[in-house]
Formats: sequence, structure tokens, C-alpha cells
Amino acid sequence: MCSDSKLSRLCRLVDDCLRPYTESGVVLVTKEREILVTLSQLLRQVKLLTQALDSDSENGPVIGLDCESDCMCLTKIVTHLIVLLTVESQYVKHLTCNVLVAVSEFLAALGSNWGAFIHLLCVCVDLAITVAIQCTSSHLTTEADDHHSGSSSLVLVLKRKLENADWSVAAGVVRVLHDIRKYLKTEDDDVLVELFFDNVNSVLSTVPWNLLQGIHVGPNLVAQKSSGADVLFQRSLFLGNLVQFLCSLAEQSGSMEAASGSVDRHHPIISTIINLVPKLLCSCLDEQADCVNFNKCISQYFRHKLLVLMIRLIFQTCQEFSIPVTWLQLIHKYFEDVLRNPITLKNDQDDCLEGSPFLSSVSDAEVNSLSSRHLQRQAVFLFLRCSFSLISTKGGTNKKCACTTWNLRLTCDSNAELLCCGRKKGLLELYNWLQGHLPANMTVDHEMYFVECVDFAKSFIQLYIKEDDVLFKVLLHLLCVPCCAEQDEKEKVALEDSNGNLLFRVSDLFNPVLLFHLFLLELSYDHQVLLDYLISKDTGISCAEYLLRCLRKVCDSWSLFVEFLVGGQATNQSFCKKRKVSLGGSSSWGEDSVAPTKNHLTFLDDEPDEENENGCKHTQNGGQYFKEAKECLLSLKISIEGLHQKNLFPYNPNVLLNRLTRFQELCFEEEK
Repeated sequence: MCSDSKLSRLCRLVDDCLRPYTESGVVLVTKEREILVTLSQLLRQVKLLTQALDSDSENGPVIGLDCESDCMCLTKIVTHLIVLLTVESQYVKHLTCNVLVAVSEFLAALGSNWGAFIHLLCVCVDLAITVAIQCTSSHLTTEADDHHSGSSSLVLVLKRKLENADWSVAAGVVRVLHDIRKYLKTEDDDVLVELFFDNVNSVLSTVPWNLLQGIHVGPNLVAQKSSGADVLFQRSLFLGNLVQFLCSLAEQSGSMEAASGSVDRHHPIISTIINLVPKLLCSCLDEQADCVNFNKCISQYFRHKLLVLMIRLIFQTCQEFSIPVTWLQLIHKYFEDVLRNPITLKNDQDDCLEGSPFLSSVSDAEVNSLSSRHLQRQAVFLFLRCSFSLISTKGGTNKKCACTTWNLRLTCDSNAELLCCGRKKGLLELYNWLQGHLPANMTVDHEMYFVECVDFAKSFIQLYIKEDDVLFKVLLHLLCVPCCAEQDEKEKVALEDSNGNLLFRVSDLFNPVLLFHLFLLELSYDHQVLLDYLISKDTGISCAEYLLRCLRKVCDSWSLFVEFLVGGQATNQSFCKKRKVSLGGSSSWGEDSVAPTKNHLTFLDDEPDEENENGCKHTQNGGQYFKEAKECLLSLKISIEGLHQKNLFPYNPNVLLNRLTRFQELCFEEEK
């Protein structure tokens, strides 16, 4: 008997309920209805046992197995339930997974053997994958068997029960682990989380993923075996559950680090997942894409989830030089098509229903068209993140490289030399991407340079404006672009292209003041929309951070903010000579160079024009765009103050109000 009477009681409950169906190891499909009723009753009983433990303060620590009898109890519970996952009925699988999650919650409330239970689940994942590989491809049987040649007696017991396992069993156990992870997120128990991550990391590190890549359900298998399509579906289900689970692990690991204040180290599971990314991309996108009747919706789901995973991981590994380099190669291999899609949105294109469950009835072609913008946002953001991570790296240059002599230009043929220097590698990637989205004749001294900068920035904002969570991520990230683009004079010369531009002056294209103006313009200067962002549970923190940092830059670059203009279509070819301050803070046009005038731009304000000393007309300071932005931000300040006075604002907005007060003071000075 188990040393813990409560665990013993649970074991007897599970055994009495399920032994009639699982003792032989083969569950009859004809008893599906009976099994469903039994599982429903069992689930209810386990939850009642858990509720009875909630008020029990004598629970011990969450440790491994207390004794051999405890091991037998846990093994019996797990094996009964795992056998039910081999049943073809999706309803039986679903209820079985729910019971396993309920058992996990019971053991966590009990305070003992929870870690051992998680270990058993991880062992089941490993065994199920190995058996599924053997069943799918017989020539891999020997290698898969070698993987467990030294297994313990506990593993052997589970292995006998999993002789009929397939990919759906592995998918089911992964789903259970995912649900347990969500439970841990609500409990906020560091001991449980650490045990969970350690066990999951152990199985992720030992599963023979190289064998998984060797499985390919192609035309021959589908033609020869009626179950070929089912195997493909089950494998896709497993991979989908696995990628979703890894996304949640990456997210929770990041939260753990933020809570502990550690930004330089992460749990070893992050490194394990990073090593899995290339294999997952190959398994989910390369191999399955060639399979017969591979659903486009599944393909798009894989692409979306893998991009989400990579984005979450890159935020935790920004100091590691090799990861951005590797992932840029993966982006080009698997997402080059969406990366090269035009930034500008067509007039008749609308993706506002993207991701909606109401799209389930549309065709694959329509789904592919609708989801391309979403994938483009993710792919471009990941690309920029990797590129700028390399640009901002320091000290990674090979001393023997030609880069150290500052005589290497981006137009040279020796791209191999660029690979030794992370900064130049990142700049080259960015340069090549911009080349595909900017006019071929765009140069700093071109008469329409400023207009084209604004047009590109506006299209870039419009790309992200419909997806709030990604919008603020990319806007916050681009706040560092001018700093990345600012180099010393020798480096500027080395990184110029044949037209004498520093990557078309990236600091002009992504200038934070320009992007902030266009961001407000896309919101129609509606301060209520900004307020909604600020109080939203999903975007509140990121929006507040973005406003704080932008307001500081606005106050530091006040004249640029006041004199902001939005480019339009050229109306004639007349222009005049004058010195123009560029968006990057340096001179874009010399005193004798040409600069676009109002004739090249479309303005919203109707203020009278004034002539400068050269006889050229320009708009007065405090044009319509500045006025609209000023009214929007000052109205936002009033709304925040009103809510804060009534204790209705969800967090302390004093820092933001101080920054808005400083902005208001500068507005008053401008009016004098």
C-alpha cells in the first residue's frame, strides 16, 4: 500500500474505474460510450478529492517519489490513462487528457509526488514518439530501440503499455503538459515551475529528433496504405501541439526571468528549444509541404506558430551573436516569400478578419491571401530584430579581417568578409531588404528623397496598425534605430553604397519622430484610441513605454516635431535651393543642394505661405499636423488626469503625466 493514504485512495479510484477497459492493453471501440461515462465520473471524483485538499495545511513538500509503493501507485495511474489515449475516439482522448490534468492538480495540492508524475508524463512522450517512429518507418526500428536500451524497469512497464501508441498519443500527452503549464501560470509556485521545466527539458534533450525528421508520409505510403493520410494528420497534430507547447514554455520562461530580475541568464530549456528550431522548421514546413493533400491552413498555422516561437526566443537571447546569424538564414529559407511581399497595402486589400473563426468556410487560396499580411508582419519584425541585434553588437570583429581597415563597401563582391563582422552582416541584410522595397533611384540628394522616406514609413506603420500587440513591439524596437545607424566617420565611409548613402539613411526611414507623427495620423489623432491602448491589459504596458520614450525624443527634437510634413504626389518639378535638416539630425542636403518644397508635397493645413530669403515658399511653424498631434496629446493628458483623480486608471500614470506636462510647456512656448 502507498505510504500516503490519499495517494493510495486516488490509485484505487482510478484502478477500479479503468481496469475493466485497460487491463488487456487493447481498448474495444464498441465500449466507447461506457468509457466516456466512466471517465466523466472519474474526472468529477478527482476534482472533489482535490477540493478536499485545498484547506489541508499539512501537505508536504513537492518532491519525487516517497517510496517504492508510491512509484507503483503513480505508474498504475499513468498506465491506465495512457492506454486510453490509444483509442481512436477523439472524445475518449479528450476526457483522458482532462483526467490526467486533474491528477496533476490533485498531486500539487497533496504536496508530494507531483514531480515524479511529471517525470512519468515526460517518459510517456519519449516512448510514444519512439514507438510512432518505429511504426511509421520500419528501417529506423533498430536505432529507435537503442535509444531505450538502458531503460529502467519503470520505463519498460510503460513501454509494454504503449506498444500500440501512435502520434496521437504523443500529441495527447503534450497537450496534457501544455494544460499543466497553464495551471502553473495561475498558481505562481516557483518550486513547481522549476520541477516542471527541469523534467520537460530532460525529455526535450533526449528525444531522437533526428529520427523524427526522417519520417516522410509521401505519395507512395498514401497510395499503399489507407492509413497514410491518418498518419500524416496525427503527425501534424503532434507537431502542432508541440510547437504550441514550446511557445508557451518560451513565454513563461521569459516571465520567470523578468520576475527574478535576471536578464543575462535563462533556464537551460531555452537553449534546448533554440536547438530544436531548425529541426521543427524542417519537419513542419519542408517535409510536410510535399505531402499529398497537405492542408494550406495547417501550413499557415505552422508558419505562424514557428514565427511566434522564434520571436519569443530572440528576445531572451539578444546577447548571443550566433543565433541572429542562424535565424536570418532560416528566415530567408522558409519565409523569403512573405519577407519580400510589398509593404504598401493595396486599396482593395483588407485583413481585418484575419484569424477569425468565421473564416473556416473560405477556400485555401482565400485563407492564404488573408493570412499573408499577418505572416508578413511577424516575418519582417523577426528579420528586423535579428538584423538590428547584429548591428548593435560590439567587439565581434576578426582583427585580421578587411573590416578593420574601414575600406570595405557594401557594393563589394566579397560578402564572405562581411560575415566576420556582426555589424556589417546586419547592415548588409537590412540593405538588401530595403533595396526590394524602396525606389531604385532613391538617393539622399534626390528631389523626392524626403517624400519617399515618409511614404515608406507610412506604409510600414499601416502594415502593423491592425495588430496591436505586434505594433508596439516593432515601434519600441525601432526607437533604437538611429542609435544603431550612427557610426563614426570612418565607419560611415566604409558602409556607404555606390550612391554615397549610408543604407539610404536608415535613421531617416525609421526616425522615431517621423514614425510617431505617422502613428498618430493613422489613429486619426483620436486620443480615445490612445487611451484604450493605455488601459488595455494586452497593450497597456507597451503603449505607455512607447509614449514615454517618444515624448522624450519629441521634446529633445522639438523643431523637427513642429515642422513635420507628410509627403504626397509631386505636382510639378519646381524646387528651390536651401539647407534642410534631415530626419537623422544631420544635413541631408547641402546649402547648394535642392530640397523638396511645398510644390512636391500635399498639406492638410490652409495656413498662408511665407517666402524665405531665397523667394521659396514654405509652411509656417505649427502646421496642421503639429496642431492635430498637439490637440491629441493634450486631450490624452486631460483624460488620464480625470481617470487618475477618480482612481479609475489601472496603474500609476504620474511619469507619463509628467512627460505630457513637459510637452504642454513646449507647446505654450511655441505659441508665444
